[in-house]
Amino acid sequence: MIMLKVNNCIIEETLALKFEKVAAGNKPEAVEVTFPDFDGVLYHISNLNGDKTKGMVSMSLKFYKELQAHGADELLKRVDRSFLVNPESGYNDSLLYDLENLPTSKDSIVHQAGMLKQNCFASVFGKCFQFQEEGKEGENRAVIHYRDETIYVESKKDRVTVVFSTVFKDDDNVVIGKEFKEGRRASSPTPQVIFSHREPPLKLKDTDAAVGDIGYITFVLFPHHTNATAGDNTINLIYTLQDYLHYHIKCFKAYIHTRMRAKTLDFLKVLNRARPDAEKKK
Repeated sequence: MIMLKVNNCIIEETLALKFEKVAAGNKPEAVEVTFPDFDGVLYHISNLNGDKTKGMVSMSLKFYKELQAHGADELLKRVDRSFLVNPESGYNDSLLYDLENLPTSKDSIVHQAGMLKQNCFASVFGKCFQFQEEGKEGENRAVIHYRDETIYVESKKDRVTVVFSTVFKDDDNVVIGKEFKEGRRASSPTPQVIFSHREPPLKLKDTDAAVGDIGYITFVLFPHHTNATAGDNTINLIYTLQDYLHYHIKCFKAYIHTRMRAKTLDFLKVLNRARPDAEKKK
């Protein structure tokens, strides 16, 4: 089983290829690529007004307004200020690259383009991490609605609480989802994990948290998870949880089915060997 990457490899591979060809003295080529990503994200790589020397990367998020309320625009301006332009029609953010005037740090530029979605999510968690570090309390809870699920992020003086609502389509998925509670037993530095099914945690009593066939996974992050040293890694791991959870469940079920088929074949071989030979006719 693989770990899902926080960056988008298609963006990085496409831009890296374009940059390398121009650096080698070749003429820029036209590009037109539209592709989705996890969380209902849509990317578009194209040329601005048909100009092959101008490469544009655009991203569309259905819940981008909720991220804007927690500083997504400010973070992108700080990270991609040299390439951030007015969004392409139908998209929320756009990065524009002049292939004839690129700085020497091309690898860093390519990597930041692939981190476009991650940077938007990082604004929410980073803001709450900062509140916790400064000892602020009483700030508004961040609520991000995406897909059929929701993320709730709240900061306290001594901790940051992150709650994921997760829709389980099958009953056996609920059993597999409960294994998150076992992680803390295996590694003490990991955050405290609380799993509840059908009923939201008490922290979400006064919110729009749904009641029913929904699981709630609560992470309690302490200062050693949210400080300047570990904060970026915590964000990378925490914001991909929903995608990894559903991916992990599908892989685990596929593994179980493979083992069951192999075991069935072994049983059939045993039965075939135990079958008495037919009586020979005289």
